[in-house]
Amino acid sequence: MYIAMNRFRVALGSEAAFEHHWLTRESRLAELPGFIAFHLLRGPEKPDHRLYSSHTVWESYDAFEAWTKSEAFRASHARAGSSPVAYLGHPEFEGFEVVQELTNDQHKEAAE
Repeated sequence: MYIAMNRFRVALGSEAAFEHHWLTRESRLAELPGFIAFHLLRGPEKPDHRLYSSHTVWESYDAFEAWTKSEAFRASHARAGSSPVAYLGHPEFEGFEVVQELTNDQHKEAAE
């Protein structure tokens, strides 16, 4: 399993525009082989920004890499840079191979 994360430092006052941008964008992740889950995470507020992270879970690094080379990837990033959001710097990418995963199968069944 592979987890890909991008960390965004969003200037205070731009949080609503940032969230709107993500919530209204066209996502084609579910169409891709190896895609498991996506999360948009709202983190702590700092003196000049709020931290956000996008977090995708893939069956493997190869599945993630195939996504980055796909037409779906290009289409989903076509609006990058056109958002009215004020960022403090570029997003920071972090990729992780999962070493251990613990799940609560009972919780999964209850949620379904």
